[in-house]
Amino acid sequence: MRPGVAAGHPATADIGAEILADGGTAADAVVAMALASCVAETVMSGLLAGCHAVVFDGSRVMNLDGFAAVPSGRGDLVELPISFGDELVVYSIGPASCAVPGFPGALGELWERLGRLPWPRLVEPALLLARRGVPLPEMHARSLEMLGELYSLGRGGDLFVREGRTLREGEMLDQPGLVQALEALSEEGAASVYRGSLAEALVGVDGVVFTAQDLLEYRARWTDPVVAAFQGHRVTTRGGLSGVPELLPQFPRLAELSETERVLALVSALETPQIGGEHTTNMVAVDVHGRACVLTHSLGVGAGTWLPGFDAQLNNLLGESDIAHGDPQPGDHLESRMAPSLAFDDDGLALAIGAAGATRLRTALATVLAGILDQALDPESAVALPRIHPTLDVVDAEPGVDEKALVELESRGRTVRRWERFHHYFGAVSCVGRNGAAGDPRRSGKAIVL
Repeated sequence: MRPGVAAGHPATADIGAEILADGGTAADAVVAMALASCVAETVMSGLLAGCHAVVFDGSRVMNLDGFAAVPSGRGDLVELPISFGDELVVYSIGPASCAVPGFPGALGELWERLGRLPWPRLVEPALLLARRGVPLPEMHARSLEMLGELYSLGRGGDLFVREGRTLREGEMLDQPGLVQALEALSEEGAASVYRGSLAEALVGVDGVVFTAQDLLEYRARWTDPVVAAFQGHRVTTRGGLSGVPELLPQFPRLAELSETERVLALVSALETPQIGGEHTTNMVAVDVHGRACVLTHSLGVGAGTWLPGFDAQLNNLLGESDIAHGDPQPGDHLESRMAPSLAFDDDGLALAIGAAGATRLRTALATVLAGILDQALDPESAVALPRIHPTLDVVDAEPGVDEKALVELESRGRTVRRWERFHHYFGAVSCVGRNGAAGDPRRSGKAIVL
């Protein structure tokens, strides 16, 4: 497999390619892209996020759980209702919704175990982006407009709002405080968030429910992956709320079906009762030695509270009912739907892939996996396929989904919602495979093969 990168923003992907060309490992490239995404993709996630990663070091696959942890305290959440057309979604936000962030700690773990370039070299590209600002891509502008009521709160009103409306496509997103945040990370390492200057600022935010001790005790955790059989491949991924290991072995063969049969089979396989609003972003890298790293991170939808002086939004992962599971105790990592994945066959690594999109994450990931590994499409073609997302209430369909299948679903009593254009609602997939790489146009993504 040729080395390559894929990410949710063109600038992020460019940085990953630059790191690989400079002799960095796949983990180096993902760390640099992840930090850059905290500047270029702040509508989707940020520095105080939670994350999951899967890595292949050439001989072994490991998962890294860098998701957010339950703090020792509790507080009252703020309910913010936001209208999405005819649907009203109530988000639980505010400083008390912020769990102990795990993303910086996970980046530090990736670099220490699998990195090669100096840590400041990996922070440098993100710093350059923060100093000059980044133009907002079309799909990010759409998402920002939808969440304008949240992103206009507090410091967000200065960063994301111009003349009473959210930033538009092509306008510069300037976040000067991120310069200070990234300088602290460059000088102090990832530990800055847990026992350095960023940690001091975090515990000083009025209303947060974690303590300095909570930050000190946070650890990203290495775990073994779950392995699922899929169309002659072994897919190493995450279990739990992702649902991917349970889905893949029973996934229908699509290659020999007609387009109508294919859509009906996908609806049957992918139906889910849940709808979520969690915002995520994903990045993938494969280096010249065949090592791979996939990382997905999320703030939830964001707490609407910013770290003073550093322009970093707090996560609201304690308020995300979509990932509420069990009875987690202080120090426990919260659950997540993230499923960064690697696929292998008898010849070795065949595909590195991850997706963003809350409850649509599984749908997007499985659809593209099937496109590449079953239908033998190249990554760009598989990612570009129009998607469906079936729930118990409605089947959402992008333009281009087979109309005969949609009419058949309606004849069976299903409600079909036909979208006018491709949309980030349907998730975003980034992948690098043997016959190419792809970033998702639904999030203005980009891929580069070296």
